[in-house]
Amino acid sequence: MFVDSHCHLDRLDLSPYGGDLDLALQAARHRGVHRFLAIATSLDGAPNLAEIARRHDDVDISIGLHPLHETAAEPDSQAIQACADRFGAVAIGETGLDFHYDSVPRETQRQRFVAHLQAARELELPVVIHTRDAREETLALIREHVDPKVGGVLHCFTEDIDMAREAVRSGFYISLSGIVTFASADALRAVARQIPLDRLLIETDSPFLAPVPYRGRSNEPQWVVEVAECIARERGITVDEVAMQTRANFYQLFPGCAPGGQADNPFV
Repeated sequence: MFVDSHCHLDRLDLSPYGGDLDLALQAARHRGVHRFLAIATSLDGAPNLAEIARRHDDVDISIGLHPLHETAAEPDSQAIQACADRFGAVAIGETGLDFHYDSVPRETQRQRFVAHLQAARELELPVVIHTRDAREETLALIREHVDPKVGGVLHCFTEDIDMAREAVRSGFYISLSGIVTFASADALRAVARQIPLDRLLIETDSPFLAPVPYRGRSNEPQWVVEVAECIARERGITVDEVAMQTRANFYQLFPGCAPGGQADNPFV
């Protein structure tokens, strides 16, 4: 069975399914995808994500504010913790640093990131990190604030093997998305080959970054299978091996998602 470790179920293009999220998830289940981690990009979206999780036993949620999300008021660590507690989050994020764009000032991003890392440490929850063009600062803040025994994941990883190895040393997993299937992604496929299999996750980041052969379309959770197939080809192993190990890794990192270990969510 496959796990989509990072998807935005509240932002999917559901037009192929008549606007019905249930049908989109059922399409994924038919392909063997049996767990979904729905990732928040704003605290305002938490009630909607919690409602999705309430309706689907195989959906869990994170709570966080994306580094590029513009908001009138910055949440502090206590506000993030309160939101995560209220809605039964199994992780904090996505959070991080994105210096490729300047819509949110870098210093604001840093302060926001630290607030999330502090919340994750207090709650003993793993953190889901988005990082772009901010390698050294991201790693430095991870080393300063994250408990390696709890760790987290660098999601939709696009950096080099050296950053991946440094993150693994800090207790992190590396998650690969549909980008690994792109013709231009030779360096990322090298990461897929070299990172220990017990530190890899797979994701769609849907509705973004649909893999080949669906590139250019709105991404769906069911296409996490194509990510797994690409990794299997690169490593010279079976797709079943990739599915089994990344599934085990997912539950190791996110114990609140494990059968019988679901987070205490009052909305479920």
